Amino acid sequence: MARAGQRRSGGARTERGAQRRRTSPPAQQGIIPVLAGLAREVDGAVRRPPTRAAVRTKFQVVALLVREERARLLADKGATDAQRSKKLKQLDGVATLLAKTAARDTSLLTLLADDARVSDAARSFKATVMRAGGLEPPEEPAPAPPAATVPGAKSQVVPQSVISRQLANPFLAPDFEATAARNASRARRLAGWELLEPLFRSFERGATGAPACMPLPEARFSSVPHGRALMPHQSQVVAAAAAGHRTFLLADEPGLGKTAQALLAAQAANAYPLLVVAPNVVKTNWAHEVGLWTPQRRCTVVHGDGDHVDGFADIVIVNYELLDRHVGWLGDLGFRGMVVDEAHFIKNKRSQRSQHILAISERIRARSARPLLMALTGTPLINDIEDFRAIWQFLGWIDDTMPKGALMGALEETGLTPVDPGFYAAARASVIDMGIVRRRKVDVAADIPA
Repeated sequence: MARAGQRRSGGARTERGAQRRRTSPPAQQGIIPVLAGLAREVDGAVRRPPTRAAVRTKFQVVALLVREERARLLADKGATDAQRSKKLKQLDGVATLLAKTAARDTSLLTLLADDARVSDAARSFKATVMRAGGLEPPEEPAPAPPAATVPGAKSQVVPQSVISRQLANPFLAPDFEATAARNASRARRLAGWELLEPLFRSFERGATGAPACMPLPEARFSSVPHGRALMPHQSQVVAAAAAGHRTFLLADEPGLGKTAQALLAAQAANAYPLLVVAPNVVKTNWAHEVGLWTPQRRCTVVHGDGDHVDGFADIVIVNYELLDRHVGWLGDLGFRGMVVDEAHFIKNKRSQRSQHILAISERIRARSARPLLMALTGTPLINDIEDFRAIWQFLGWIDDTMPKGALMGALEETGLTPVDPGFYAAARASVIDMGIVRRRKVDVAADIPA
């Protein structure tokens, strides 16, 4: 027979167990205990570096909800001062823990900025946390419908010769490689990281002092018209295009023959029809250069409304100022290559000319898996490292928010994140390998005829 004391002890244990079982679930406790638990999880994970993308997402969501809950409490007229003060004190505890966590991994501070990007994964996790805390997440606004027309649509024209070409060949063969290329490299380990800013800064922090130039194949014989010859440094770019490279930021110093390199790279890549966008003062010179280097190719120069454009030409040359009138049909003609001369003209990504260039290149990349895209400039940087942004986007290396395709794959292969030593040097090398070619006259002085 059990002693009474034992029965009381067992009863006490039963009572304590019942109390534990009666503990309110998180949704009844409110959002603050849920945030506190997540903040402790994040802090524990950050103590065991590296900080993974899922942890960064969790950190950002907790910080956002702390901010929103604080604003909600301050605006809540139904709560007493004592209730409000108690909950604000609890929130301060969560915020203090987040601050200590960010001090251990300072890259987390970028997620606290007012303009920090909130990924789809973060939005989804935020909704889950709110429900766990007994809150109903607000409905996400429906995505804005795509614009029916591109800028300047009212003044757009379609030359009659272009209509004739479209009627002669109304269908473009499906390019299944295009879809495969777009899906080939997606962020895995680097998902959730802000990468564009570190990429731009890598050209400051990872610079070696030498010109940025991708590895190029040895110069070899290139088919050129009788009486003309390429210099060895020019032949290298043509050889790279012949070997399959398809994106170039050709930033040779002025006078090193970028126009000839672009025209012969297009010939080596069979990137016809080819679109050339150039300043108005040099577009007729481009037509002249076509006659010198690829005389077997028909070219046409767009003037005004394009009444005399040859829609069946191999090379179409247009100046920046006319893009607003012709951007529609230029994007639909089926170009397999595009050259942007004096590409520093599009450094202001918000300008209309830049928007037209990016829209056309995006449509070309959507139609063809591996179009030849070349940005030519002797002055790739004007004022700021971010002048790269529009040029890189034209080349398809990045979009508005992150690296794309092969560049993302190269960054993943480094095994590094922006907080790791060596990331900036590796990131700079990855971008250069995408197709940056920069030679100075002093570097190729032996190639230049006396």
